[in-house]
Amino acid sequence: MTIRLKKGFSAVFCSLAVAVACAGSFTVQAADAAKAGPLKIGASFQEINNPYFVTMKDALQDATGSIGATLLVTDARHDVSKQISDIEDMLQKGIDILIINPTDSVGVQSAVKQVHDKGVVVVAVDAQANGPLDSFVGSKNYDAGVQACEYLAKSIGGKGDVGILDGIAVVPILERVRGCKDALAKHPDIKIVSIQNGKQERDQALTVTENMLQAQPNLKGLFSVNDNGSLGALAAIESSGMDVKLTSVDGAPEAVKEIQKPNSKFIATSAQYPRDQVRLALGLALAKKWGSQVPATIPVDILLVDQAKAKTFTW
Repeated sequence: MTIRLKKGFSAVFCSLAVAVACAGSFTVQAADAAKAGPLKIGASFQEINNPYFVTMKDALQDATGSIGATLLVTDARHDVSKQISDIEDMLQKGIDILIINPTDSVGVQSAVKQVHDKGVVVVAVDAQANGPLDSFVGSKNYDAGVQACEYLAKSIGGKGDVGILDGIAVVPILERVRGCKDALAKHPDIKIVSIQNGKQERDQALTVTENMLQAQPNLKGLFSVNDNGSLGALAAIESSGMDVKLTSVDGAPEAVKEIQKPNSKFIATSAQYPRDQVRLALGLALAKKWGSQVPATIPVDILLVDQAKAKTFTW
């Protein structure tokens, strides 16, 4: 099942419509759950200092509030040990559902198993997590890398040196890079001359890109695995005075604003839908909690946002 989402879905509709679509008959289970008191939902994010995850968190707060549930939110700060500890703490507080956005897909496996063994519904969002998940909702990250780098290749005339600004080793990032490499490999006159880790952070990406530009004076294009890092990369490109085209992934408001500027070096981003992803994750978790069978995976389409589309695109 692939989800194509349109702007304007309310939190309740997007969550519960999926639950109803996935469910058989759970009216009795839902009624019994309501009698037992408000659901307690835990959400563990890899970070919440990034606009993408802030948007996701805010959408989840709206959605859980609209159904009268209690929400506990934690920020792993890209520390898998902290994320495991946060989840253990939420289990002690008696959560019924866990929405997990892992900072390390493999490293959180023990925590996922603990949650499962406690009978708590666990759904991963945005990044896949190892272990006995009930479901996973995430963007088509491979497609995001392909689209962004096909657009980049076209913009530089199908030839020249290109760099990749990598990130942390979670499945979405790995898939974006794989998609980018596959897209660029179709152009024999394009050469990937540098792959550096900007850690998806603006300051880190700025420094890494500055070093890349100094080492690669013939660079024509750069792909960043996320918009937060791309904004640091853009600052480095602009300061250098070099003509380097930049593409990315996310669709963050600040990135979209930069893409709209005349003659911007930032030419496109493969946009995701963070609000809809987390609403779908909640809908699936509710359906499972109320006794339904749910899909193991829900892939969500992405949209390439260039200067023309940036005029109307929002999360």
